[in-house]
Order: sequence, then structure tokens, then C-alpha cells
Amino acid sequence: MRYLPLTETDRREMLGVIGAKSVDELFRDVPERARRDGLVDLPRRKGELDVERALGRMAAKNTPAGSVPFFVGAGAYRHHVPAAVDHLIQRSEFLTSYTPYQPEITQGTLQYLFEFQTQVAMITGMEVANASMYDGATGCGEAVLMAHRVTRRRKAVLSGTLHPQYAAVVKNLSDFADYELEVMPPALPGKTEDILAHIHDDTSCVVVQTPGFFGELHDLRAIAEAAHAKGALLIAVVPEIVSLGAVTPPGEMGADIVVGEGQSIGNGLNFGGPYVGLFATREKYLRQMPGRLCGETVDADGNRGFVLTLSTREQHIRREKATSNICTNSGLCSLAFTIHMSLLGEEGYKRLARINHAAAVKLAERLAKVPGVEILNQAFFNEFTMRLPKPATEVVDALVEKGVIGGVPASRLLPGVPEVEDLLIVASTEVNTEDDRAAYEAALKEVL
Repeated sequence: MRYLPLTETDRREMLGVIGAKSVDELFRDVPERARRDGLVDLPRRKGELDVERALGRMAAKNTPAGSVPFFVGAGAYRHHVPAAVDHLIQRSEFLTSYTPYQPEITQGTLQYLFEFQTQVAMITGMEVANASMYDGATGCGEAVLMAHRVTRRRKAVLSGTLHPQYAAVVKNLSDFADYELEVMPPALPGKTEDILAHIHDDTSCVVVQTPGFFGELHDLRAIAEAAHAKGALLIAVVPEIVSLGAVTPPGEMGADIVVGEGQSIGNGLNFGGPYVGLFATREKYLRQMPGRLCGETVDADGNRGFVLTLSTREQHIRREKATSNICTNSGLCSLAFTIHMSLLGEEGYKRLARINHAAAVKLAERLAKVPGVEILNQAFFNEFTMRLPKPATEVVDALVEKGVIGGVPASRLLPGVPEVEDLLIVASTEVNTEDDRAAYEAALKEVL
């Protein structure tokens, strides 16, 4: 068969070589509760043409983000990506290059990763950055593990400002890495979170997000001071990296580790991935940082060159010395980030941030005039939360019928939390026009 080329004889021979009686033995370390009981509900076999038609019908049910007024955010944002970015990353020397296992013959890859690191360090206000992570959520989990190594403590405090999916990744790691978590309740806009009272002598790190899950911007200085007074680290999470073109970088507010999602620069929504995780820290913590670090040097003739300065995976060094065994750099996505950021330049990056903020303010002002709508945020970048007179999921469904994708109901990511049932998280970026905003306002008036 085309996709299942091994015969039963082949399988028996392989099992014999490794000393297993059956394929099931290969999964004995997977708990029974995590295994499927039976087959997936799919046809046993179909012809390739039939599969293409079936998948095409399924894909046609999607509404592309660019086809209607689109205001979804909550961790992934629709921005304009210049055509030059896609053109350049599809050049064969970039598209086919992978990871720099042989630095002496991958100078181009190492150079753009070096530039990427420089850009990330500059925009986050930190001293050093790695050559990217899988995404922002796994970068957050890695930051907590790194803080434990640095402080030699085992307790992390997660602010209620943190995106629930980021918190879920950290919790998943905590279950296997045997450390303690204290998770604060969701930090609703307009309400003060007393996180300082939860920082103690056994605290390894405090994780705070800005802009927060509900869009609120946060000043991290007081939290950084309180954490440092107890010997803990402050981990700042930035899910919308465009925001750093307008607000004070976390590094300048005392953060020890900054992680973020770089999707907004150079990378489309892509149905949820692949994305690119940003990770930066203080130079004194360099050797505890996960991932790869590319450095600049000179060769024997004095020519400029690049090297893989830091390799922290078990593939490169002794397993017990590895700081991570899951992280790698999202090479092509980080290249797209670097190209887009280079095209923008410092002034372009700041201008993009200003345009984003202005677009969100204009939208918030429009929607605040709709009867029954309350904008909850005091300070936001390009995303805010509004309270509606009915459940947000119902409103979003009704807006879709009117041709507007109005945002993300908070209850979708915080199921079972009654306080958020009527909250809708709305994002507006540079791609939204005045016509889009007018269409949203009109549709919202109708459905309410």
C-alpha cells in the first residue's frame, strides 16, 4: 500500500530485533487513560481523489480571516505581511536549510539567526536572546524551568493576567517536572490583582503577561521589585510583540526573563501555526537559557564569521547537562520575523505600533456607543475586553451570521468561570479599515 509499505513480516522482524512481542509493548509507558480505545472515526481507506474532494469540502466551510471584518486576537493576531517576506523565505537557500548542526557550512543560517537574536534583545530591552523557540507558550514553560535552575527553588506563581493556554503548558510541565504552581484567578480588567502578597521566600519566579489576556497593559516595576526582594525572578510574557513598539519594554521594567510570541511580525495566522517563540534574558543567566545561541567571531584570516556559541539540547551535550530536550528554533518563522523587522526598521516598527493602538481606540470608541456595551479596560494596546448584555458566545455566533468575526469569547478559553460568560475579547490591528469598524458597530447593534 502507498502509505503503509511495511508487511506483517517486516513488522515481526523489527519487533524481534528490539525484543518486543507486539507493537502494543512499544506504548506500555503511556498510561491507559491516555490511549484510544478503538479506531478513529474515519473511513478505513479512500482513493486520493476522494480524499482531496472530502478535505476540500471541509476547508470550504472555513471563513478566511481576510474575507470579512475580522477582530480576533487572544494570542494570535492578523497583521499585514509584506510580499517581500514570503518571496525571500521561499528562496531555496532559505527554504531548504534546517538547523545549524555543522556551523562551518551554514554561515547564512547562523547570520540571520544572529540578527534575529539582536532584534529580539533590542525590542524586549534585554541583554541576550536565543535563536527562537517553538512558540510563546512553550517558551513560557521553558522560562519557568530556567528560573528554577537559577534560583534552585521549585515554586512558581502565575498571574491571572497570563493566557490560559500558556498557563496550561506550564502546568503540564509542572506535572512531570515535580514543581509547585500557584495560579492566580483570572485578572479581570478594572480589578487589582494582589500578586505581591503571594511572593514568598520559597518563590522561584513570578509570571506576568503584558498586555494581559484581557488586553490590559501592566506596569511591572513594583512586581519586579517585590520578586527581587525575595530572591525570585520576574518572567514577563508578551503575546503581541508589536506592542513593544509603543510601550516600555519589560527589560526596562525589571524583568529577568522575557518570553513572547513573534507571530505578529512576518508570520500569518496559519490556522494556529507554526509560530515562533521569543526568549530573552539577562547575560548573567545565559548558561541556563534553553535553546541555541549564535555568536559572531572571526576566522583564522580575520574575516567575520558566525558560530553556534551555545547548544543546550541533549543532542549536542550530555543529557544530564541539557537545559531542555524539547526546544528548537523555528528557523523559517524566525527568518520571516527578521526580514519583516528589517523592512520595518526602528521607525517603521514604532509607527506600526501607533497605527495598531489608534485602530483599537477608534473601534473601542465606536462600540462603547452601542447600548448595553461596556468597555472594561483602562489602558490597552490593540486589544480590549467588553462586557455584553448577553453571553458572548451567542453574540459572536450572531455576528458571524452578519458577516463579522467579532472576537473571542473569554469563556471559550476559561470554561466554567461564570464571571467571564458575558466578556468578549476584541482585537483591532492595522489591517482593519473604517468600513470594518462601521460594519462591526452596525452588526453589534442589530444582534443586541
